[in-house]
Amino acid sequence: MKIRMITVSALLLTAILADAQRPMKAPAGGKRISNELIGIFFEDISYAADGGLNAQLVQNASFEYDLSEQDGWGPGTMWSVAHPGHAIGQLEIRKQNPLHPDNPTYMHIQVERLRHYSDYDGRLGYGLQNAGWEGMNVKEGEEYDFSAFLRNSDASPKSIEVVLLDPSKPTQPLALSKLECRSSSWERLECSLVPESSCSNALLQVLVQSEGGIDIDNVSLIPRDTYHGHGLRRDLAEALEALNPKFMRFPGGCVVHGGPDGFAATYRWKSTVGPKEQRKGIKNPWGYHQSMELGYFEYFQLCEDMGMEPVPILPCGLSCQGAGGAWGLPEQAQEAVPMSEMEEWVEDALDLIEWANGAADSEWGSVRAAAGHPEPFNLKYLGIGNEEKITPEFEERFRYMYERISAAHPEIVIIGTAGPGSHQGNPDYDNAWSFANELGLPVIDEHYYEPHEYFQNSRQYDSYPRNRKTKVYLGEYASKDKKLVDALSEALYLLHVERNADIVIMTSYAPLFCRKGTHNWDPNLIYFDNERVIPSCSYYVQQLFGNSSGDYYYGDCVEIKDKTRLQEQSVVLNTSTRELFVKICNASSEAKECTVDLRRFKGLASTAELTVLSGDPMAENNFEQQPIAPRKEELSIQKKMSLTVGANSLIMFRVALK
Repeated sequence: MKIRMITVSALLLTAILADAQRPMKAPAGGKRISNELIGIFFEDISYAADGGLNAQLVQNASFEYDLSEQDGWGPGTMWSVAHPGHAIGQLEIRKQNPLHPDNPTYMHIQVERLRHYSDYDGRLGYGLQNAGWEGMNVKEGEEYDFSAFLRNSDASPKSIEVVLLDPSKPTQPLALSKLECRSSSWERLECSLVPESSCSNALLQVLVQSEGGIDIDNVSLIPRDTYHGHGLRRDLAEALEALNPKFMRFPGGCVVHGGPDGFAATYRWKSTVGPKEQRKGIKNPWGYHQSMELGYFEYFQLCEDMGMEPVPILPCGLSCQGAGGAWGLPEQAQEAVPMSEMEEWVEDALDLIEWANGAADSEWGSVRAAAGHPEPFNLKYLGIGNEEKITPEFEERFRYMYERISAAHPEIVIIGTAGPGSHQGNPDYDNAWSFANELGLPVIDEHYYEPHEYFQNSRQYDSYPRNRKTKVYLGEYASKDKKLVDALSEALYLLHVERNADIVIMTSYAPLFCRKGTHNWDPNLIYFDNERVIPSCSYYVQQLFGNSSGDYYYGDCVEIKDKTRLQEQSVVLNTSTRELFVKICNASSEAKECTVDLRRFKGLASTAELTVLSGDPMAENNFEQQPIAPRKEELSIQKKMSLTVGANSLIMFRVALK
């Protein structure tokens, strides 16, 4: 009997827990909306990848920098000679018998004499030194994993010293480890370094301590402590995680189709999923080198780690319309692959789906499995093209890809493009929508970069037809500055989008990251240097919306007295988590009185967490000061209550429902 009573109690407890986790029924008056509304858009712009989210501390790690990328660049860029003890030798760039054909350049180190002075009793060696991106930020007691591919060019073994050095104390290494190279074939050698003290501008030295020759390639130094252990800089990844994004679009943006460099710099995903030493780096359209250490495998892995849907974007057989010169060239500059060659681009898309979703023993699924992920990534969305002008050449190639992919994989949701200017009356925009309606395209990608006045005043989605099959992905948007007034204007716009989230199913601010001193584009959501992460005002708006997502919208629960275009509101219910989110934005210079009526929602908690973002509308966060950040406090909840929303404020409160 006792055992039976325990069993009944366990079953009862299970039933209670299941009931608590069961989605609630939405009260009447709500509108079903997308629960994937807030995502992120990653493009390698302003050193967002190498020197940013990629935790690699070595710059030009594979000696592939090139003059075509920046004036004065070459394979030895960011490297210098290190020869403590006045050792004598030579460095030579070589390409004979490389580590891999897609990684053709390496460095040869020839040591001729280790001691220049016979009485020298300090450190010895001849080799290379790298300062990373304006120095390497290393922390006392933390582990850093070093690796390099090495090849001995003569019969005698070579002793190698790997050193982390504070440039102000060149005779006192922060950390030191020893390796020995014996093989006449390429081999990967590795060790760990643990600094005895912290240094924000450390140098890495690789010193050969035996006379003779050695080849070196793919030099790497990565902190042991990375996001989920997957090689991404932890603080930057955690800043993304705090946004609670539902999806990530990648790798661009103009990176997709090469920008001004056209097909020469077009992003090809197959070059980014194998072993890192076999990936093919290319010129970035924003004027620097992409190593592809952060490639499609890492993007998909990041999506999995954060619970985001991956949204890869593939080129569609056309270059950027600015190809061959500066941005903004006329449409004649758009290059198109001959239709007889379009099968390659279709196969790229079909192979990507197999790589992401196929069995581990399929041709491309086995590549994913070999990288350490035998389980499918469960790809749901696939974008084709980015901001191409809607020319007859575009329509012919997009249609070909769309019909072939949809026939082979009807389960994949294809996202198209609304062209380079997403405004009614723009010929590309109008042609794009006409073409989307003709195809029955599931989703179209619109982009808006405008002054804050546009986002304060535009409410275009209120008038979008509700009978169209094609939904909207607002894939890139931002007010053209980074002050609080810009962030609040974006909040007004997002509240309007949330009201229309039955047709606008996804949004992502752009660009995402910007390394200090490398501005290809302003504004950005997150600024950073080697040590700090600086969230913009807009970041906090995105964070607030990302953490208040739901599946039902109620537009009649909040009344704002004397409402103008500078005030918006929304009430969103998440039936899965049983939470209610009330958001009100007041971008005017005067406080506003509001009435909130939540009587239709049963089981309201007595208190809620209130988040307030407010301040001087002309203030912005930068590396000198960060005056804008949200504050949290407790709010007493009544079924019907009055609130005062301060000037230049965005508020949100979260109420639990029993």
